[in-house]
Parts: sequence; structure tokens; C-alpha cells
Amino acid sequence: MSESRNKQSTNGNDTRIALVTGANKGIGLETARLLGEAGATVLLGARDPERGSAAERDLRDEGLDVHLVALDVTDQQSVKAAAARVESEFGRLDVLVNNAGAALGFGAAPSTSDPDQLRTLLDLNTVSVVTVTNAFLPLLRRSAAGRVVNVSSQVGSIGSMTDPEGPFFGMSGSPAYPVSKAAVNMLTALYAKELADTSVKVNAANPGFCATDLNGHSGPRSARQGALVSLHLANLPEDGPSGVLWGHLASAEDLESYGVLPW
Repeated sequence: MSESRNKQSTNGNDTRIALVTGANKGIGLETARLLGEAGATVLLGARDPERGSAAERDLRDEGLDVHLVALDVTDQQSVKAAAARVESEFGRLDVLVNNAGAALGFGAAPSTSDPDQLRTLLDLNTVSVVTVTNAFLPLLRRSAAGRVVNVSSQVGSIGSMTDPEGPFFGMSGSPAYPVSKAAVNMLTALYAKELADTSVKVNAANPGFCATDLNGHSGPRSARQGALVSLHLANLPEDGPSGVLWGHLASAEDLESYGVLPW
């Protein structure tokens, strides 16, 4: 590894090293693109090697410094291998965006929902955050300004979902996705507490209702707009917050309105 890549990242001229999971499409791909456009060396985490290679090629054609990293967030051995590669080639990690995830069971009421779908999403959307974060945390601690961004959702906000005056009060359907994201929010709060005395900040991102494969491209916001939320949290200054859910404010009825959301 070169001396320059082994140096600690600062808010100065050193190139930041950023890993985005599930980055071969959608919000993850746009997050990788935005981080690359901001000057970071981007590690594009992807489970599918063909889609990952295509995304890497497209971003490199745009002049961005992007490197495909084989990474299945539900496979602990895959995660360990990815962390070992990043340590060997870069020596540290400055930004981790836990973006990989899925949604299942739309339309089913809680009382008729499939428990297996809940188990699947808890593994993919929630347990994977612990697996990946724990594997890369030693590398994040080597950064002078480590940032962890857990991509969540306002539908995982108990405060938003139970507010009679809020836009999500009338929302119904399978509990699998909201529960998995509510758990991500709690993990975010717990990691932020544990790391409060370090240079690592941990926050949850609410990209808003974006048009992606997750919802059949039905959202009013673009994937790039959703990715801007993760970019903001990845670039927080030293006096920025840790342990918050931040992102698009659906209640504002404005596609460009952002702020802190209730847990």
C-alpha cells in the first residue's frame, strides 16, 4: 500500500475512502457517484459481480475513482473478506454507507403478514448493518473523521408513524419493512452512544420516497435526490450531529426540504 493511502484522512487535502454497500443501482449507485464527484475514492460494494462491474465501469467512464468490492452483506465471510481487502489496499476507511436493503410484503396487514418476510428483511436490512459496521469499525477508527451512514426510512420512525397529523399515520401494510428500519434507527442511536468519544459519527438517513426498484419506480423523488441525504451525512463537519435520523421531511410537502426526524 502506498504511503499516501495509509495516511489518516483529514478535512484537508487527503482523499477520503468511502464504501457504499448495495451500490450497483438505485440510491446506492447515486451515492457512489456523488461521493466520487466530491473527490472520494469510492469502494462500490455489490453482491452481483456483473451488475457491480457494469456500475464500476460506468462511474469510471465519468472520470471517478471507483473500485468494485465483492460484498454480500448477509454473508459474514464475504464481509470479512471485503474488510480484509480494504485494510490491505487502503489501510483505513473514512465513510461507510450501509445502503444495501430490500422491501417485501406490501399490502398485507400486520395480522395477515408472513413472518418469514419479517425474518428475511431483519437479516438483510438490520442484522447486516451490525455485520458490516463491526467488520469495518477498526478501519473507521483509523480515520480522523469517520462517518457511518445507515440508510433508513421515515416509515421506520415510530414518532412519524403514530402522529395523527403526520403524512404516515394512515399508512398500513406489512410490518416487515417498517420494523426492519425502526431497528436500524435503534442501532444507529446505540452505535452513536458507544462512539460518542471518538471521531466516528453515526447517523441514519431518510432519503424520502424515491423512484427505485424498491417501489417499482413510483416515488416522486429521484434516486439522486435520495442519495444527497447520505452525501450530507457522509460529509458532516467535526461539530456535526451524531445519533440522529436526518433527511427528507415528507410533512413539508417539498421535495427539497430536509431536517431531523423523530425516532
